[in-house]
Parts: sequence; structure tokens; C-alpha cells
Amino acid sequence: MRLSLLSLVPLATSAAASLTGSALDLVAGVIGGNVQLPVDGPVHTFASWRYVDCGLPTDPLQIESIKLSPDPPKPGKELEVKVQASALEQIEEGAYADVTVKLGLIKLVQKQFDLCEEARKANASVQCPVKEGPYTVVQKVDLPKEIPKAKFVVNIRAYTVDDDDLACLDLVVDFMEPPK
Repeated sequence: MRLSLLSLVPLATSAAASLTGSALDLVAGVIGGNVQLPVDGPVHTFASWRYVDCGLPTDPLQIESIKLSPDPPKPGKELEVKVQASALEQIEEGAYADVTVKLGLIKLVQKQFDLCEEARKANASVQCPVKEGPYTVVQKVDLPKEIPKAKFVVNIRAYTVDDDDLACLDLVVDFMEPPK
């Protein structure tokens, strides 16, 4: 699965939640960690995951909600991520995201993704340029059954082609909780 712009408009780019090799696989499967997130925005807490929209109200991409199914995510199962977001201005070719996945204080992955290229590779429903307006993006990812029983943190910092802030999202997924 790929980190795509409307997956960063679903994890803020194929954004929130993926794992394994590409950003959505990355954000969905390895989300979480033992590090306390700075709380600049409202914290949205669910059974075993949470996210913080750490962006500003003036950022061009506003994340309105993220929903996971199943909730909480389960290793070895398909995860559907639904993100509702609004583009306050047109998002151009060349927008990118820096994604860091941590297990506690240890960085497991740190990678930069071209959002428009990832959207094309994932055949996402929204492609660059992304016009102003509201969007709902749904992405599915198969979570590996080998996900360690641990807490993962995924930090997503997205930028415009001009290196201005686009969106900011911190995700935490706790796979240590027993299934309910």
C-alpha cells in the first residue's frame, strides 16, 4: 500500500495508518510508540490508537477525522482507513511528506514520500493537482500478523512543493492490548 496524498488525506497520505515498506502499510501496521506526543491540537483517542492533528488551522490540508475498521486494528487482518479532510488551497505536484515510525525512542523508519507520485502508484481516487474542497479517502491495507506486541508512533509532516507546511499528524497504535 502507498502513502498517497489523499491517504495523507487518509493518514494524510495513504496517512494514517500504514505499515510495511510503503507509507500506508507503514502507518497502518507500525503505528505507535512509548513516546508522549506533544499535544498542540485535540487528541482523538480510541480503543488502542489515537491521533493528534499537530497542524495549524491555516495549513492547506485540514484533517477532519480518521476512522479505522476494525477498531482497534488487529495484526493479520485487513485494515480500512477512512480519512475526511479539506484542502484549503490547491495542492500541486511536488508536495511531499516526511514519515518517521518509532518504537519507543528507536526510529524504525524515516523516509520521504512524494505525495503525488504515491497517489499515482496507489491508483488513489484523488490525484494531483488536488483542488480546494472536502475529500473522503478510503484505503485498505493488510496488516502483517507478525506485528510485534508493542506501541508504535508514526509522525507525518507534509509539505507543499514550496516547502511550506501542508499538514501535521501524529499517530499512536498500541498492539500490546489484548484483543477484546
